[in-house]
Amino acid sequence: MRSNNTFPAQLIFYLVGGFFFFLIIGFLKPFVIVNAGERGVVMRFGKVQDVVFDEGLHPVIPVVTTVKKLSVRVQKNDMNAEASSRDLQDIKMDIAVNWHIEPTQVNKIFQRVGDEAQIVFRIINPAVSEVVKAATAKKNAEEIITKRTELKQEIDNQLKKRLVDYGIVVDDISLVNISFSPEFAKAIEAKQIAEQEAKRAEFEALKAEKQALAEVNRAKGQAEAQRLQRETLTSQLLQKQAIEKWDGRFPLVLGGEGALPFINIDSKGLGK
Repeated sequence: MRSNNTFPAQLIFYLVGGFFFFLIIGFLKPFVIVNAGERGVVMRFGKVQDVVFDEGLHPVIPVVTTVKKLSVRVQKNDMNAEASSRDLQDIKMDIAVNWHIEPTQVNKIFQRVGDEAQIVFRIINPAVSEVVKAATAKKNAEEIITKRTELKQEIDNQLKKRLVDYGIVVDDISLVNISFSPEFAKAIEAKQIAEQEAKRAEFEALKAEKQALAEVNRAKGQAEAQRLQRETLTSQLLQKQAIEKWDGRFPLVLGGEGALPFINIDSKGLGK
């Protein structure tokens, strides 16, 4: 009977002990899971360690060790920048920056800068502003419009060089929109209208010139044809053509001493 009473007591003891064990484990968390696309910054009593946790399950010492997870995936941030062109035109740009943290340097960048929000606020935003100002100052407003691809490439390259020392990799940038002051936009519109009018006037002038040249060539052709005709028409040919068209009746011309035939037929010519 005594042994039978001891077994349920031991079972209850083990159940209660197991409950408190898992409760302590759940509270203290002696392990950490780093998800896909993340890296773990390991800190011991708040001090950043050289080791970086990759994706997966990692054991840690509760209370002593803490882990800060940072994303190393490509992130996109939309930013606004204001600058001036070489000819002192005010410019506003909407820029999309694609970037990510170098996975092997998450501990260093977290120690120097902070998490993703601090990286954008303290590092990327100021860098974009400075790079855009430097790039646009090299070009006038017209070049910024016509050489947009070249401007984008320069901003991209300079931003990469500026951020690489922080452990930030710039994958690509996009110049979403470039806008100028209303006065400059009106001036551009007026210039385009003037250029279109000039091209239209040039076209009309060229068209008139070609038409005039065509008329001159046509007149020259007619004159040449008349000249050739005059050279080829002889008295014998005219007589022959008249005889071929004669219907046998003599049209008479009244006057003088009597009626004379309209066609003067040369008997010698006929004989020939």
